Amino acid sequence: MYVTAIPSFTGDANPYGGGDPYADYRTADFPFTQYANLAARTLGAGVIAANDEFFAQRENLLMPERAEFDPEHFGHKGKIMDGWETRRRRGASAEHPWPTAEYHDWALVRLGAPGVIRGIVVDTAHFRGNYPQAVSVEGTSVAGSPAPEELLGDDVKWTTLVPRTPVGGHAANGFEVSLEQRFTHLRVNQHPDGGIARLRVYGEVVPDPAWLEVLGTFDVVALENGGQAEDASNLFYSPASNTIQPGRSRKMDDGWETRRRRDRGNDWIRYRLVAQSQIRAIEIDTAYLKGNSAGWASVSVRDGEDCDWREILPRTRLQPDTNHRFVLPAPAVGTHARVDIFPDGGISRLRLFGSLTEAGAAVLSARRCPCRPGLAGCRRRSR
Repeated sequence: MYVTAIPSFTGDANPYGGGDPYADYRTADFPFTQYANLAARTLGAGVIAANDEFFAQRENLLMPERAEFDPEHFGHKGKIMDGWETRRRRGASAEHPWPTAEYHDWALVRLGAPGVIRGIVVDTAHFRGNYPQAVSVEGTSVAGSPAPEELLGDDVKWTTLVPRTPVGGHAANGFEVSLEQRFTHLRVNQHPDGGIARLRVYGEVVPDPAWLEVLGTFDVVALENGGQAEDASNLFYSPASNTIQPGRSRKMDDGWETRRRRDRGNDWIRYRLVAQSQIRAIEIDTAYLKGNSAGWASVSVRDGEDCDWREILPRTRLQPDTNHRFVLPAPAVGTHARVDIFPDGGISRLRLFGSLTEAGAAVLSARRCPCRPGLAGCRRRSR
């Protein structure tokens, strides 16, 4: 089996009785949520097709906020739900009014960034008696920007990530995935029908080495290019991964901010770069952090998990709500980076501009397709 549910929720939730609709919501701490959400709209993800969305639109699946519930919100088709909801399926005749075991509804999801998937959450928040009996999820890797008809063609190979598994209503249903394959699209199935509020797909970005090579100089720590925020000293107000999201911050909580320190220490974030890289320039942005930006910052790199840190940008004064740019006197080679802020506060974005080394490019190419041509593990599309 490819997947393990931790833990498993099944069955109806109680009918909504008033008050906080999340009071009886069933959820758990899933170990894979430390990874980036590859289905985030900020990365460019989208729900590109669905066979049915009679009651609620498919696009709701990827909304960043948790689902909301308004008990008085009805439309011409019935109760309006904050999720993706299909009509009730029926059988073929009066003698057989029930849907068959093969009946199911589906939605096609384009991941915002291709990558290796570590876990999936199918959230049925507020779907108490109208959630699917079971769900399944499949993945494929297709180059370019395929249309829905192409993805549904017979020449596309789909791999099971979540086998058909019973789920519960008004619950976060989590599934751990352990396939070392790169996926670009998912097919989410609900059996036989019903509603799903949100879909989260946690994993590690694996970019196309050929694309990065054409770019030449690029941001080697950016989430969309395969960078990752591995750890941080403090995550009180916001996640460290915000600092490597695409684009500039649009508001204060779109960056990284720590609680106020009352000791003589400092705060920091440690990153893993896309692969071994040569860094030539640095940007540290404090956009929208005005009375709470970091006072000073330094940047260090190390070349390998067990190597020593080497400072490439000494402790430097930062200004509030400002993008700071630094050109390094010589390229700095590393696989990991660390930004230290003094004493506390926050930054909105960190950009490390450079290019892959020859060794880094080789590692990334192997990770993108960790098999030799012709082996069954390689999910390339043939045309």
